[in-house]
Amino acid sequence: MRLDKFLKVSRIIKRRTVAKEVCDSGKVLVNGRVAKPGTDLKVGDIIEIQYASGSVKAEVLSIQEHATKEAAKEMYRIISGKEIE
Repeated sequence: MRLDKFLKVSRIIKRRTVAKEVCDSGKVLVNGRVAKPGTDLKVGDIIEIQYASGSVKAEVLSIQEHATKEAAKEMYRIISGKEIE
C-alpha cells in the first residue's frame, strides 16, 4: 500500500492530501530513509513522522484498504512519541 494512503486509512493523518504534502516535504521516514508518498509499505516497516512539536515513530502491524475507527488503531503500534489527536 502507498505510504500516503496508509497514513490516511490508519488515521495517523486525517486527509490523504495532507499526508502527501508531509511526505513531499521530507518529514516522513520509512525504515530510516526519507520516503515519498508512493513508497510501498509492508508489515513490519517503521514510519517516523517529524512535526514541529516533535516526532512520532510507529510500526506497521497490518495493511487494510479500508478500516473503521477501531480497526485503524490496530494497523500500527506507537514506538515513541505521542499519538496525534
